[in-house]
Amino acid sequence: MGPSQKPNVCGRLSRRALGFFSRDAGMVQRTNLGILRALVCQESTKFKNVWTTHSKSPIAYERGRIYFNNYRCCISSVASEPRKLYEMPRCSKSEKIEDALLWECPVGEMLPSPSDYKSSLIALTAHNWLLRISATTGKVLEKIYLASYCKFRYLSWDTPQEVIAVKSAQNKSSTLARQAGIQQPVLLYLAVFHVLPFSLIGILEINKKIFGNVTDATLSHGILIVMYSSGLVRLYSFQAITKQFMQQKLDLGCACRWGGTTGTVGEAPFGIPCNIKITDTPPLLFEVSSLENAFQIGGHPWHYIITPNKKKQKGVFHICALKDNSLAKNGIQEMECCSLESDWIYFHPDASGRIIHVGPNQVKVLKLSEVENNSAQHQISEDFVILANRERNKNENLPTVTASGRVVKRSFTILDDDPEQETFKIVDYEDELDLLSVVAVTQIDAEGKAHLDFHCNEYGTLLKSIPLMESWDVTYSHEVYFDRDLVLHIEQKPSRVFSCYVYQMDGMEF
Repeated sequence: MGPSQKPNVCGRLSRRALGFFSRDAGMVQRTNLGILRALVCQESTKFKNVWTTHSKSPIAYERGRIYFNNYRCCISSVASEPRKLYEMPRCSKSEKIEDALLWECPVGEMLPSPSDYKSSLIALTAHNWLLRISATTGKVLEKIYLASYCKFRYLSWDTPQEVIAVKSAQNKSSTLARQAGIQQPVLLYLAVFHVLPFSLIGILEINKKIFGNVTDATLSHGILIVMYSSGLVRLYSFQAITKQFMQQKLDLGCACRWGGTTGTVGEAPFGIPCNIKITDTPPLLFEVSSLENAFQIGGHPWHYIITPNKKKQKGVFHICALKDNSLAKNGIQEMECCSLESDWIYFHPDASGRIIHVGPNQVKVLKLSEVENNSAQHQISEDFVILANRERNKNENLPTVTASGRVVKRSFTILDDDPEQETFKIVDYEDELDLLSVVAVTQIDAEGKAHLDFHCNEYGTLLKSIPLMESWDVTYSHEVYFDRDLVLHIEQKPSRVFSCYVYQMDGMEF
């Protein structure tokens, strides 16, 4: 069945003015977003390029804010034309921001300061300071000195908007140390904090003696994920590790004696000692082997996606139940495409339990459901498919007739990601408007042209197509963001030249 008939924008506005809503507190917001979605997708609405800029440093985007100069300059993209919110003072190379996350106030929590209810940027500097910066003024609200015994470099959410993990660069043995037979026991560190007010959970060391030759490790939703060059992925409970191996609980801002030295936790030069040291192999929750450590968990009930750990299996995905490793019915997904770039697959970010499988000329949305008469087993089936707009080459399969009358069949095949054919490059999900956004690119002569399509997330129906005016070179790195009434394209050209193109909704007609 297709979508049911919904009231037009004027009808929705009239119902809102008359208060025809349930007592649900979120109903007004959902109605407003429904109106915005209708405006965005209607035929008369255009998206206009309102701003273009270039930079020698990376450009980042987070919910209506564009960041330049390693997050020190912030531009608001919400206004009719982007405007500068703030620019932090110039700093030395050692003080530059290496990585950052945008934190937004949780709903229904009492916070110690009025400024805490406003968005903040959690930033990590090159000299190991963790900062909380006002997202509107650039003022530093909190600062924590991490440590001097390693170089922290990466920020990520363990639990989104609640717990962050700060990861160090991997500690690799120097040539002289290897020649002397000295092994670096600690491979990397993970510092874990509750956010706002900042409180320390602990700093964990990943050492070679316990875990072996680890290539990477990270935290996600309370799970320590450890990866190996062989493709092996192991999962451990971080809570269980903390309970068993924490040497001493540390509180930020409090005096501490550690290793014969006394100082204040989180202040320079003392910093934060590594207080979680694993001395024995922790209980293993789960283990799997996958090509290039590719491993994802999602679905209802929990399933995981891997690629069998053989190079010839690249592009083949197995969807298995987490509880018993059983392969789902139709759980081997392989897109029959001949292309230079691999297809990719991931669990749908809308928490529906569906799966998105993207290839050069099609986007498959797959659903996970119980097998009829067998609730213990699940199956994979197609929910809908989005196909690239292509015309089949009329001469592709025509035989060639030689002068002697002999029929010769052609021996070549056009690649599915041939630049002269429309090819999908980016697929994303706009959660507030419940739309799938798909970037499609076609090479026209020497110039590539791209357009952004909005598809109904429920049925896959094409609702709107927006042409991007700038040329699209497929050899460059590209990011495209669709956020309510904004489209933003970030491009990295050779010699570290970054370009940013901002489009905003224009020409609304009721």
